[in-house]
Amino acid sequence: MDTEKLIRPIIATSFVAVLTLSAPAHAEGVSAGTLIENTATATYDDGEGPKTVDSNTVTVRVDELLDVTVTSLDSGPIGTTPGEAVLTFEVTNKGNGPEAFALTTNPGVAGNDFDTTVTNIAIDTNGNGTYDAGVDQILTGPETSPLLDADEALTVFVIVEVPAGVADSEASDVELTAEAVTGTGTPGTTFAGQGVDGGDAIVGTTGADGSAVGSLIAGITTVDLDKAVSITDPFGGSGAVPGAVATFTITATVSGSGSIEDLIVTDAIPDGTTYSAGSLALDGNPLTDASGDDAGEASDASGISVDLGTVAGGTIQTISFDVTID
Repeated sequence: MDTEKLIRPIIATSFVAVLTLSAPAHAEGVSAGTLIENTATATYDDGEGPKTVDSNTVTVRVDELLDVTVTSLDSGPIGTTPGEAVLTFEVTNKGNGPEAFALTTNPGVAGNDFDTTVTNIAIDTNGNGTYDAGVDQILTGPETSPLLDADEALTVFVIVEVPAGVADSEASDVELTAEAVTGTGTPGTTFAGQGVDGGDAIVGTTGADGSAVGSLIAGITTVDLDKAVSITDPFGGSGAVPGAVATFTITATVSGSGSIEDLIVTDAIPDGTTYSAGSLALDGNPLTDASGDDAGEASDASGISVDLGTVAGGTIQTISFDVTID
């Protein structure tokens, strides 16, 4: 027996563990289904030269984490009137694997001044962030998003009908909820074998469901017209006699928190009178009689017309013009 070989000391020994991943990491960590493989290696010298020995390889498949967030993309309450209104949301898969989400709405949020009717849920097909009727895909019941990859976000439109009879400044909230199709529950709830590649699916910190509220505020705007006349006769009095000048004043009052568009005020020249050329004025400022020069135009044949354009609630504007009694 070679005694020297038995007593020869081991010069050096080292151990190395090698870990490999087969997929990248996302916001919620390594992708579901990723195989994490680990093998330990020991190297040493027993006096006869370097030696290497490997351990068995341990393989762990990463389970699928179910998480989602929902946010409103509207910068604030959407001004609305009776009829159709659109609220915009974003649904984001915060898990680490592909998942679809069931979408539900609640238009009857506590504290609403009025409740809307949800007519459709749509997804932003062309990616422009604006609802395009006839272009963006309308989801049919049960409304479910397409499969979203880890970290993928989807723009969702909730189309509602605002009822008639709402009052100015009344408000209404609509809630959108997204729930993982695989399942929801308290964090840590496990759905065995329902994850990627047959792994488990485990509920994350959001409970695999999320919700957000979009807001509407009614901007009901009305227009009131009040017309008055003052007369100056040739004798310094106020008699409505031939030759007297009648000054008509029309006051347009726009009320409410919204605005109106294309507001045009017109008036005919009364029979038995003649329009006084150059007398048309807006808020005391003269307007020309010709068309296209400014907001006004006037003639005996067509009367007067003043284009006020877009006018916000709380605005009062005054139009005046003169005629002479024939």
